[in-house]
Amino acid sequence: MNLFNLSELKEKVKELNKLQMEPDFWNDGQKAQKIIRESNHYNSKIEKYNKIMKLIESAEDYLTLMEIEEDYSAYDEFKNQLNEIEKEANEFKLETILNGEYDGNDAVLSIHAGAGGTEAQDWADMLLRMYTRYAERKGFSVEVLDMLKEDEAGIKSATLLIKGDNAYGYFKSEKGVHRLVRISPFDANKRRHTSFSSVDVFPQLDEVNDIDIKAEDLKIDTYRSSGAGGQHVNTTDSAVRITHIPTGIVVQCQNERSQIQNRETAMNMLKAKLIALAEEEQKEKIDDLQGNYSQIAWGSQIRSYVFQPYTMVKDHRTSTEVGDINRVMDGDLDDFIYSYLQSKVK
Repeated sequence: MNLFNLSELKEKVKELNKLQMEPDFWNDGQKAQKIIRESNHYNSKIEKYNKIMKLIESAEDYLTLMEIEEDYSAYDEFKNQLNEIEKEANEFKLETILNGEYDGNDAVLSIHAGAGGTEAQDWADMLLRMYTRYAERKGFSVEVLDMLKEDEAGIKSATLLIKGDNAYGYFKSEKGVHRLVRISPFDANKRRHTSFSSVDVFPQLDEVNDIDIKAEDLKIDTYRSSGAGGQHVNTTDSAVRITHIPTGIVVQCQNERSQIQNRETAMNMLKAKLIALAEEEQKEKIDDLQGNYSQIAWGSQIRSYVFQPYTMVKDHRTSTEVGDINRVMDGDLDDFIYSYLQSKVK
């Protein structure tokens, strides 16, 4: 499978540049922004390819110079150059796999604590930190759309908007149930506990006008937004929760300043999920894409995180294992994400 075609990318950039030179380009602001993002996406791939080629040329020159002068005292520096090439090449290879229709889009990621009270809610909060750190590693921005915290510890749920080139492409592999095994800090008897949280991911779509939603199919609730406390607590019911009755899909938003804005954001999230669901229906994978996990429990997990009696993170879909669990929880997920994406290449 040809995952990268430099000539083809350059032609696409030329076509998009021509569109940007049209006198009526900014008449449709939304369409213009989409074209600019697409152009930036292709240019980013070309620039990364060129960077790798320059690094290779530099390393070749370095090696040639050492051989001519028969002086290998700087071999360690040469080895560092090779390591940098390998790192950049692996990163670039991962990005070339992200060629799905929505892979370049921003991502909406939701985390929901499973049964288990405080322990499960703390696990959901740990996942929230892990994904936030991973997004930071990738240079993505993270915006909290909704958060339901617990007084004692952790969160019941959180919804994030992750913005950046290929954000959905990277995060789509995280959809599923995540299992934690550890000695609970909330158990006075220091017993080992197993907890579960579910993660749902779908692309943020630029235009979601091509789907018809009947008013009678919606249940819309408003509630008071949670805040940082004190003067920051919202005193009006500005947060919005929308339930799509036929599918059971629930979306909610409390990030915006007004109920109208929160409702608009929630409706866009719902439309995006329904479009994604409609596409998956054609592939006969409705349950997976809908994001409704009937049982956030044993046997349904995609990945296990074990802190005791040993340390290991294992992805059950690809059998990828990492022993340094602290590195993973600090946002180093590339091993798992790359293995999953590679397994999907036909």
